[in-house]
Amino acid sequence: MKKFLLAGASLLALGVAQASAADLPARMPAKAPAYVAPMTYNWTGFYLGLNGGYGFGRSEFNGTLPSGSFDTSGGLFGATVGYNWQTGPVVFGLEGDIDWSGIKGSGTCGVATPCDVRNDYLATIRGRLGYAMDRWMPYITGGAAIGNVKTSIAGFGDTNNTKGGWTVGGGIEASIAGPWTAKVEYLYVDLGDADTAVAGTSASYKTNIVRAGLNYKF
Repeated sequence: MKKFLLAGASLLALGVAQASAADLPARMPAKAPAYVAPMTYNWTGFYLGLNGGYGFGRSEFNGTLPSGSFDTSGGLFGATVGYNWQTGPVVFGLEGDIDWSGIKGSGTCGVATPCDVRNDYLATIRGRLGYAMDRWMPYITGGAAIGNVKTSIAGFGDTNNTKGGWTVGGGIEASIAGPWTAKVEYLYVDLGDADTAVAGTSASYKTNIVRAGLNYKF
């Protein structure tokens, strides 16, 4: 009799346990964390490259002669050297370039005095601050600029000035194949005022540059 009572109690306890388990809500599966693809490209290192593009701006003669202003434009082509250092997605860089320039323009100063301005070379040294999105990097840039500014006023002669100034701009660069990267960028360049052959008369030189570049990263 005692054995039957023990067996009955065991069956009753098992039934209660099964019923309680059936009443519990089903356990939801754990949600997997969102997958974040790791960056596979690192921008750190030295690089060399070539660049080319187009410049357009405006020059203004002011001073002793009656003032005159006119548009300037022309192509550029040159070489680039630089270094990038990446920490997380942020890329710090230092870049220098020197370009042959064909930017020039001509007009009249005063009533009918022909005058013109020309830039034969342009160099910049700039800091860069970029944000790496794996193989793509938008960036801003700014620094110093130097170039020659030749001025001419009919009947008075020519002058050749080496002028320093500043530049600021931005662009986007991308890794395209192995160590090769390509970029497009915009720069605004201001070389200030250049002397002319007429005492007390100067010519301003300001230009916008749009160019592309191809770099090899070491």
